[in-house]
Amino acid sequence: MTGADTVLIVDDSLTVRMDLDEVFAEAGFRTVLAATGAEARAAFQRERFDVIILDVLLPDADGVDLLRDAGEVPLQAGAVRILLSSEAEVKDRVRGLATGADEYVGKPYDGHFVVARSRELLRARGSPASHARTVLVIDDSPTFRAVVTEALEEAGYAVLTAGTGEEGLRVAADRRPSAVIVDGMLPGIDGATVIRRIRLDAALRNLPCLLLTASDDYATELQILDAGADAFVRKQDDFAVLLAKLAAVLRQTAATLPIDAPRGMHGPKKVLMIGADPGYLAQAQAALREDGYEVVVARHADDAMAMLAAQPADCVVLGAVPAFGAQASSQAVAEARQTCERIKDVPGLRDIPLIMVGVEDGAVMLSSLSSGADDYVRTVDGPGTLRAHVRAHLRRKHLQDESRRIREELLTREIMAAEERAARDAAEARARMVDELEWRNRELEAFSGSVSHDLRAPLQTILGFTEQILDDPDTTDRARRDLTRIHGAAWRMAALIESLLLLARASRGDIRRDTVDVTAVATEVVDDFRQRFPDRAVTAVIAPGMTASGDVELVRVVLVNLFGNAWKFTGRTPGARIEIGYADGVFHVRDNGAGFPADKADQLFRPFGRLHANDDFPGTGIGLTTVWRIIDRHGGRIWASGNPGEGASFNFTLPPAEP
Repeated sequence: MTGADTVLIVDDSLTVRMDLDEVFAEAGFRTVLAATGAEARAAFQRERFDVIILDVLLPDADGVDLLRDAGEVPLQAGAVRILLSSEAEVKDRVRGLATGADEYVGKPYDGHFVVARSRELLRARGSPASHARTVLVIDDSPTFRAVVTEALEEAGYAVLTAGTGEEGLRVAADRRPSAVIVDGMLPGIDGATVIRRIRLDAALRNLPCLLLTASDDYATELQILDAGADAFVRKQDDFAVLLAKLAAVLRQTAATLPIDAPRGMHGPKKVLMIGADPGYLAQAQAALREDGYEVVVARHADDAMAMLAAQPADCVVLGAVPAFGAQASSQAVAEARQTCERIKDVPGLRDIPLIMVGVEDGAVMLSSLSSGADDYVRTVDGPGTLRAHVRAHLRRKHLQDESRRIREELLTREIMAAEERAARDAAEARARMVDELEWRNRELEAFSGSVSHDLRAPLQTILGFTEQILDDPDTTDRARRDLTRIHGAAWRMAALIESLLLLARASRGDIRRDTVDVTAVATEVVDDFRQRFPDRAVTAVIAPGMTASGDVELVRVVLVNLFGNAWKFTGRTPGARIEIGYADGVFHVRDNGAGFPADKADQLFRPFGRLHANDDFPGTGIGLTTVWRIIDRHGGRIWASGNPGEGASFNFTLPPAEP
């Protein structure tokens, strides 16, 4: 989204609408106000909202029903939805959260908390406005803030301001500015302390910080840098110096970490109070609200568990005294211990800080801590003590989350490094295997060439002499039968050697690319078979004009093997027919011979894989493997289909011939 985020505020109270309108407008939001459910429903259909704040009790509607209606409007699909109600019952809060609310804020509310929580939820959803380039100026002088704001806005920055260090930390956690400019002398905590606290916050620690000082003392400069500031600027310097140093530190800002940082330490927090004394509860709520916390009250343990299941709190305060009366009782302590144990037994809740509140009794304190409580605060010490303990435990929890995040980041980097090492080792192993395989292939090629030469010579001799003896009219019939078997075996041996050599050539990709006249090659193959087997009557149909791009000799081998198979498996078929054709980019060789089971088509192209007995249809079992290798090396594919007694069809593709 570009520009300001838009918030719809629905409440029948004019005071609430005006109050929220003021705080949201000050925070840079554009606001739309509605007093009734009808006005809200009309607004849902009229425009898209980034945040929708709904009062639960309206004169003409139920806020939870409105919440459900907003979720069903496509225009409001990505809106942050917050319920606002004076109803104190936890069951109402759980009902609202279960209906789809992102947050449930009870009345009396803190407007700044509502704004901060809205921004936090928007940031979690990736609102582009949350990433605007802004500078936070923290200075107690309104005049100086105005002058600095003017200079920064002229330089193109959006400016946020705060008058105290505490307010500045809350604004930084809420708005996540691009940089902070803080005065060294402030009421309350000084500028150096503000920077130190920013450096302790995992969500803000990489935030560039410039500290303003009126001192020219060199020792002051060292103290400023030691506090964690990225740079310092003297107030007496020209604003050009401030802008130049700001630009310099922004250029050096650290990159975003690969693992999301936890929520900021100074951002909005939720405190769940269970079974506390009403008088103490009212004082504690007021004290905690001063630090920007929202207090959710659960009267019973069951309500608390339901609330924690719907939306975990940042801290739990558990009363170890009766809900009515200040005197401790064994029953109240036992119930508090049981509630504490129930919370700590849930894996997702056991890390939430739990503070027990009770009377000044050492035995009660020890029993509370032994049940799993993280701390024990006496009611007589007042709500200020509770507030300090809550702040301390949230700080400790924040540091634990940061340590866990760092461990996760280190573990992630370790895993990535291990994966890189494994990938590198695997690549090196593959390279070694490829080298060794190539060396073995070269040895095998040399061996196969030598063997083929050594085998071919005696086979040619056997074939030549058997043919001469067979042609001799003086050869007896018995000798002729034996010699015919010898001649057939020698011929099959020669064919096997030739097939192995062609398979080796196809495997190593020794392909010469030319335009192949497939029709002419097929005609030569068919004529050769007719001359070798003149007694066979086979109808052969060859499609005209077939061409492809490839190695003409290897294409010839493909057709010899496929047509040879068809010739062989139609040997017992009356009216044998073989078709060599082409359609829609696919070549085919079809016959009406013996066929094969359709579910075993994938076994045809395996080396030495045969689907028929060798006595019925003799062969080497390597021809189709050679065909598959040749087609694959050409960049094509081959597949087969057929049925027993119905013939077979071998289909294959080859690269098209270039025009």
